[in-house]
Amino acid sequence: MNSAPASLHLVLGDEELLVERAVSESLAAARRADPEAELRRSKVSDLTPPELDEMLSPSLFAEGRVIALDSAQDASKEIAEAVLRHARAPAEGVVLVVLHNGGGRAKHAKELPGELRGMGAAVTECNRITRPAERESFVRAEATRAGGRIDSAAVSALVETVGNDLRELSSSVSQLVADTDGKVDEAAVRRYHQGKAEVTGFVVAEKAVMGDRAGALEALRWALQLGVPHVLIADALADAVRTIGRVASAGGGDQYRLARELGMPAWKVKKALSQARGWNAAGVTEAMQLVASLNGQVKGQAADADYALERAVLGLIASRSSRNQG
Repeated sequence: MNSAPASLHLVLGDEELLVERAVSESLAAARRADPEAELRRSKVSDLTPPELDEMLSPSLFAEGRVIALDSAQDASKEIAEAVLRHARAPAEGVVLVVLHNGGGRAKHAKELPGELRGMGAAVTECNRITRPAERESFVRAEATRAGGRIDSAAVSALVETVGNDLRELSSSVSQLVADTDGKVDEAAVRRYHQGKAEVTGFVVAEKAVMGDRAGALEALRWALQLGVPHVLIADALADAVRTIGRVASAGGGDQYRLARELGMPAWKVKKALSQARGWNAAGVTEAMQLVASLNGQVKGQAADADYALERAVLGLIASRSSRNQG
């Protein structure tokens, strides 16, 4: 039988990838003890003390729950007191995860991490990675996490090629470890990122929905030259448009609330919220029709799939620009 997970976690810092990973790991630990355990995530500023009490109270059958409280540095005095009260006497089956960036204006909010540490909270440090040496350490740790090894020259080459985005670095490391039987050297990095090999359908889609005509067309040409399948580029365009449509129709607002309601990762909602500001309802409708038609074209209906993709990219940019008309 699996042992019970730790009932109190403190996730300290604001490096988004690491924070999201810490929450996922807390949920995974809870599900090892109870496969039906569910995650409930809210910002502390959206909760009243009675609502928090209800979320953290014991249930009739002690069903597993992971309650993640975002932005605890913004907690009111009443909410901070409620968090500490439940942390002292956790309900059976409830795992409390408190996400705090380490700051806070009010004294009670600043002192919350120290209080939770004193209660024996399992602490995960998620400080923002800013220095080159920290980024290189992150890359090495990601290789180990993926079950491989990466030498120093390869680390430097990867950071030079990919840049500072931790999600892209993590994804690249995982792929390289898988492609090289776990031993990543500089030559492997250079092969993987030859020219602009990081260009994928998602890069094309992101530039298109942001209205970057020159960037989208350049990314599309690189993707096609590198052999990215037409259908994958079309799928990425469709996913970007659908995501913007879903987020926009949900009315905007807090990314975590929307992520919970839409069943999407918070980082994806955050990106879509930014992208949606360049669209109106008519433009999204037009774009949805365009990507639906493109799906059939790249699967054999079009005589020239390259041309069909280029027309689709230009069509998306035109649909976006329609928000400024009328």
